[in-house]
Amino acid sequence: MLRNLSALLAGVVFGIGLALSGMVYPLKVLAFLDVSAAWDPSLALVMLGAVAVTLPAFALVLKRHQPLLATRFYLPRTTDLDARLITGAALFGIGWGIGGYCPGPALAALGIHWQEGLPFLAAVAAGGLVADRLGARH
Repeated sequence: MLRNLSALLAGVVFGIGLALSGMVYPLKVLAFLDVSAAWDPSLALVMLGAVAVTLPAFALVLKRHQPLLATRFYLPRTTDLDARLITGAALFGIGWGIGGYCPGPALAALGIHWQEGLPFLAAVAAGGLVADRLGARH
């Protein structure tokens, strides 16, 4: 129960941060990605703030033998870059550049302007289903 409540709280705080930073507005994200004359660098400040909080927090947390609400840390065990990872990252970036959304901000946007976020999330779900079907063949 405590694990679920902490996950809910983390999600709410993340969603509020996305809304306050403007990442739930695709035009703001697209203005950040457009490095021409219309470039809006404000989201870079959001990223710098996130990194400034995350780096010291990870350093402190990973000194513990185990997390507070789990039996172990679930950290990546491999650093291999394979074709599937690179393809997935490229598709993610292309989708983000076309739509101005990625899944987290699209979920947060449902509370602000669901008419824009819902079609994007439907496309993400459809893409996930296709990827699962294609992945099962390999």
